[in-house]
Amino acid sequence: MLANKKVIVWDLDNTLYFETEEFKDMLDEATAVALVDDLGLDMDVATAKQMVKESYKKYRNGGKIFILEYGIDPKKLFDAYHERKPVDVIEPYENLLERLKQLPYEQYIFTTSSRNAAERILKRIGLYEFFKGRFYSVEDFGVYEKNESADVYEKFCKHIGKDPHDCIFVDDSYSNLEFAKQIGMSTVRIFYNNNSAKDKTYIDAAYKGINSFLDEISAGTAAVSLS
Repeated sequence: MLANKKVIVWDLDNTLYFETEEFKDMLDEATAVALVDDLGLDMDVATAKQMVKESYKKYRNGGKIFILEYGIDPKKLFDAYHERKPVDVIEPYENLLERLKQLPYEQYIFTTSSRNAAERILKRIGLYEFFKGRFYSVEDFGVYEKNESADVYEKFCKHIGKDPHDCIFVDDSYSNLEFAKQIGMSTVRIFYNNNSAKDKTYIDAAYKGINSFLDEISAGTAAVSLS
């Protein structure tokens, strides 16, 4: 499934850097504060934060429940959250830039972070110059999620001028891989503990951590691996 591909499209968050449990909690806090302080949600921050966690478990999106049940505007939440995203505490992977440079693929980023936040993150992890002009946010295509339809993936591939069948899409979130697979992309999931998506037939391969994927693809031995 991964042989003879020409392009790697990387997710950014929790793929090109690792989100610790502490950092994930900070992201939930940022979402809650954005909802209460910036968007005027009539709720205390602690309650909102707990609902963010529940929303993520249910929808794979911490803000979705507020959009559906409280009428929060998705663009306003997207903007407010990313203004508060604490990118300065992100720890880069060691030697990741050097490893990416060695890959014989064209490489792009397609992220659910805002364009501004993506730029700040890439600068923080030392990859901005490498991906300059080749990183895209969902907001570039008029949406705020990657797991709602295949349309955004089609628009992305058309924009970069690549056939989806030539692309490998790499993401930690299995819900983002389903629609990428629908348009013909090969799909790779990066996981960190146990592979919770073994039963997902739209995932071609899964690797524990980005370095295990890079080890195999650099050696030309990447294959279906759902262990």
